[in-house]
Amino acid sequence: MIRIILLAISMTLMYSAPLVLTAMGGVISMRSGVDNIGLEGMMTIGAFVGTTVAYFTGNPWLGFLAGGLAGMLLSVLHAIVSISLKGNQIISGIAINFIGPGVALFLSRLLFDGATQTYTVLKKLPKLLASLGVKNQMLRSSDIDVTVIIALLLVVAIWYFLYYTKQGLRVRACGEHPAAADTVGINVILVRYLCVLASGFLSGLGGAAYTIAIISNFTPTVISGQGFIALAAVIFGNWRPIGAALGCLLFGFAQALIIILAGTAIPSQILAMLPYALTLFVLIFVKKSDPPKANGVPYFKGQA
Repeated sequence: MIRIILLAISMTLMYSAPLVLTAMGGVISMRSGVDNIGLEGMMTIGAFVGTTVAYFTGNPWLGFLAGGLAGMLLSVLHAIVSISLKGNQIISGIAINFIGPGVALFLSRLLFDGATQTYTVLKKLPKLLASLGVKNQMLRSSDIDVTVIIALLLVVAIWYFLYYTKQGLRVRACGEHPAAADTVGINVILVRYLCVLASGFLSGLGGAAYTIAIISNFTPTVISGQGFIALAAVIFGNWRPIGAALGCLLFGFAQALIIILAGTAIPSQILAMLPYALTLFVLIFVKKSDPPKANGVPYFKGQA
């Protein structure tokens, strides 16, 4: 029983880490006033680039970083459309969700002999207990990825940044009352740009964490709604870092149940739809949801 509990906890944390990284990107972007439903596309391009770089260089950490940079590069397009061109942020996010997978598949065919998936990464990101030299077999069987620690530390860092630093106050001011922020000398455009780029970087890390730490290659369906689940966690968490992280843990537990209950009398099709059904169930019962007042609203300098 203890072994099963430890396994369930480790698997929950493992599947939650990519969601947490991506959700933190969503929080930081939306807190600045830029709606970002393109998390899925940014995760996908990060997953592909991260795996590809890790495969060709043999360095999973370099691939992890490259995945984040790829997500950031894609987020530049969303920032230009949403902030500079004052375009519809929802439509821009939808476009990102098409562009990310499209570019990933195109590059995959180009780099991997026409295949729509990458070759297997030989060296994955390390496990925590293994890297610390822990030899207990029961503990080692429930080891967690280092990305879990990175994700949890990031939650604390973003929470502290948003609520206990002057820069974090500026970010929240741009998402709540950008005109008032502008009058006191805050560069709303710059703040929003930086937050959207940070959102893309973290989403790219989330995608890379999934393909380099959990599995070992990229496929066209590897992300398959993970970005939307992270977005749902942001809403479930009321656009707050800790709340969003708790939502990710809930969805991660649903993913873990698929593995734990595999081989039981429950049909595999029912298990496969569990995380997505849980997403809808949670959103139905979210009673109070208070997004930043200016989230999704383009800012025109000098507006009241």
